[in-house]
Amino acid sequence: MEVWLQDHLLAVVAFVLTVILGHLYFAERGTGIKLSKRYRNSIFEAQSKVFLNATQYLIQGKKDLAIREFLNAVDINRETLETYFALGGLFRSNGEIDKAISIHRSLIARENISEATRLQALKELAVDFDKGGMLDKAIETYKDVLKVNRDQYDVVAALCRIYESIEDWDEAYNYRLLLSRVGHENQAETISHILVEKAKTYFQKGEFITCEEGLEDAFRFAPSVTAKILYLKLALAKGSIDQANSVLFELLKEHSMYASFVFSSLEEPFNATEKQRQAYQERLAALKEFFLSITDEELLASPAIVLAKVRLFKAAEKNQEAYELLKDWLGHNKNPSDVLRTEYIKILIDLGKQDEVIGQVGELLNHLHQSLARYFCAHCGYDADHIFWRCPQCYEWETIQFRWKV
Repeated sequence: MEVWLQDHLLAVVAFVLTVILGHLYFAERGTGIKLSKRYRNSIFEAQSKVFLNATQYLIQGKKDLAIREFLNAVDINRETLETYFALGGLFRSNGEIDKAISIHRSLIARENISEATRLQALKELAVDFDKGGMLDKAIETYKDVLKVNRDQYDVVAALCRIYESIEDWDEAYNYRLLLSRVGHENQAETISHILVEKAKTYFQKGEFITCEEGLEDAFRFAPSVTAKILYLKLALAKGSIDQANSVLFELLKEHSMYASFVFSSLEEPFNATEKQRQAYQERLAALKEFFLSITDEELLASPAIVLAKVRLFKAAEKNQEAYELLKDWLGHNKNPSDVLRTEYIKILIDLGKQDEVIGQVGELLNHLHQSLARYFCAHCGYDADHIFWRCPQCYEWETIQFRWKV
């Protein structure tokens, strides 16, 4: 929704201006007994011209000229609050945060306005601070809005986004719970991710017992992918290699696309003694051997599993094993991914198989796409070369997908 609004901002603003114009006309008619008909008509005609000009400028993408027209509207009638809100929104979208803040503060300070209007101005001020990167002030102002009315879904969602971005997991958890009540939406999966992130901080400190307790809370909400990966790391840290093998197999059965990332996650450093780190690395090496020994046909049908195996073989300088695996897999799959074909060419070069290299390069060129293998968000389309559990663009959790291209 947020991405759609950004893409259609000018159209939305133009529609809102049309509604405002109609509202202003009927509002002026309602107070007509205080003004002469001729004076009312002159104000209405002037405002009509200003708003129509502003709408035209917005459609043309000329924000600066639209702002100028709104300032003219303010000069014509300083009691038209909608004009101030529109102007403040334009300043904010134009990057002039200080001016937007000034306008919304002036509205809040007015004496003769309704509490609903004052609350609207307070929300707009919070958004100003938010867009301007003044997160402490944004948090404080959003909370001020909630003190007046807690059933503000967009405000609670904004606080969730901020606290997750700054990795304040306690507050992120609290506001996700509030969001589930305000919006009547199931937030279990997201809350599980948040609790995992909190538990990870204890794991990195070597506080495994506290980490495990937090992880149990995460599983009570939902068995998210991140929860399962951290559970796997805990099993290795505690020396439960059989349990680690079982967890890995089940994890790959459900989420084979994360195979390579699982092992890169297991390599992340954490606070421990040299003896503990050495023991952990030995158990991790045993887990890798278990993975490389898996012959499950369903798993081996996944390109992500094969790619993960190839990378582990290469990291262990077992290029011959990687070659045999890929040669067999490519022989049984007529339309392999370009990523796997590229890996195969690299191995052929390392093994000095020049004749096979030429043939494989020709095959690759026939199927070559335009970009490297990338991860992308299924919700908003954001892509990157690294795994992300929470999309940096739309802030949704676990929407990542893998794009098989070279």
